[in-house]
Amino acid sequence: MSLPIPFNRPAVTGRELAYVQDAIDAGHLSGDGAFTRRCHAWLEARTGAARALLTPSGTAALEMAALLAEVGPGDEVIMPSYTFVSTANAFVLRGATPVFVDVRADTFNLDEQLLAGAVTPRTRAVVPVHYAGVACEMDPITALARDRGLTVVEDAAHGVGATYRGRPLGTIGDLGALSFHETKNVIAGEGGAFLARDAGPAARAEVIREKGTNRGAYFRGAVDKYTWVDVGSSYLASEITAAFLWAQLEAAPALTARRLAVWERYHAALAPLEAEGLARRPVVPPHCGHNAHMYYLVLPDLDARQRVIAELRAAGVGAVFHYVPLHSSPAGRRYGRACGELPNTQAASDRLVRLPLWAGIEPLLDRVLDAVERAVRGVAAAGG
Repeated sequence: MSLPIPFNRPAVTGRELAYVQDAIDAGHLSGDGAFTRRCHAWLEARTGAARALLTPSGTAALEMAALLAEVGPGDEVIMPSYTFVSTANAFVLRGATPVFVDVRADTFNLDEQLLAGAVTPRTRAVVPVHYAGVACEMDPITALARDRGLTVVEDAAHGVGATYRGRPLGTIGDLGALSFHETKNVIAGEGGAFLARDAGPAARAEVIREKGTNRGAYFRGAVDKYTWVDVGSSYLASEITAAFLWAQLEAAPALTARRLAVWERYHAALAPLEAEGLARRPVVPPHCGHNAHMYYLVLPDLDARQRVIAELRAAGVGAVFHYVPLHSSPAGRRYGRACGELPNTQAASDRLVRLPLWAGIEPLLDRVLDAVERAVRGVAAAGG
């Protein structure tokens, strides 16, 4: 059903088609052309990465990170259960076992206090997921990883433009992954980026991304021919994708500012619902610079959440729930294991409702806010 106010509408800047035409006119449509190089330079400058590499998706970037972390059969990788399936799939594809831990009750990020208890002699890596563009507590996570010799892979799919204690997400850990899916702040339809914090993994990442060949070195003139030198796959984004993305990256500060303004309107207008105990608003710790990737409410229980979503849809407003916990999914039970009870994960899955947030929704926001308040109050009055 088409809704008058959709949950998401991809934002465009007006330069995308012109840049795609430029790429066509240049006659280079495969990966690593001029637009790709511009995107790489932009990402490296703004994240501090030693190397940023465009990929076809955030999933592909995570798969590259799993290869670089050298996880394999018998290894364990700690991650939250409240995340998208790509977080786990990237490591399951290498034969590793995801170990699912609970999230914090406030931010729904990986609970750093549970991390030490999940480490075993088989643990090889930890994957913090920055939910809703709000950073995990990276200092204790990276400190523990350093002490235990673990690789930290940041799933920063939600995190473009967000920070932790002033540091950009995606390069606080060893390796990082960004997403440019059409639901994200900065988009390419489908797309992603792999980030290496240090130069050490960067050279091998380039080879892995080029199907295991030293093709990049060949085009730089460092070798007289290229050949198969390592394991790898086809992880290059096309120049068409890069051209579209470049228009978005140019406008990224403006796009983020618009989303932040919408987020702040939500947060202020919905404060009474929280004060009255009808719904909880997002929590952003003061040392986290979020990017307004998402606005959500946490309802009292599953029934109330479902009824609020139904009321909003009836009012023409698109609202959705989010992840089904991975540890309770069929594949999660087959390929991974839970570390202890995960009550906060289940509560987030049952109670969270995501509200529409996209650049361009501003003229419609009063209607959305009115519908949200009526739905939440109506469900509560009816015994929800």
